[in-house]
Amino acid sequence: MDINKQTFLVIYKPGPAWLEGKPLSEQPIQQHGKYMLSLYQTDIMRFAGPFGNNTGGAALINASGEEEAKTIINQDPSVIEGVFIYELFAWTLIPWESYLRK
Repeated sequence: MDINKQTFLVIYKPGPAWLEGKPLSEQPIQQHGKYMLSLYQTDIMRFAGPFGNNTGGAALINASGEEEAKTIINQDPSVIEGVFIYELFAWTLIPWESYLRK
């Protein structure tokens, strides 16, 4: 991970194009999955996945700042198409392992 990057938590929620009454597996999010994989391959996204109650999902991304993070998420096909809306939070990860060593 690039130490000059910040970590952001992205919460994906159903958007206006979400198919009501359909589980996540039946939503039109195939391109979203491909986009997430591309973010993983380029070390932008390290963790992501759906919520167990079919209400969306979350991802951790690395970006130089909030504007870059928004740009990354706004390029997600499922955000562009309105299947998802999102909330974005800067997140400071605590290095818990270092506390164990003290």
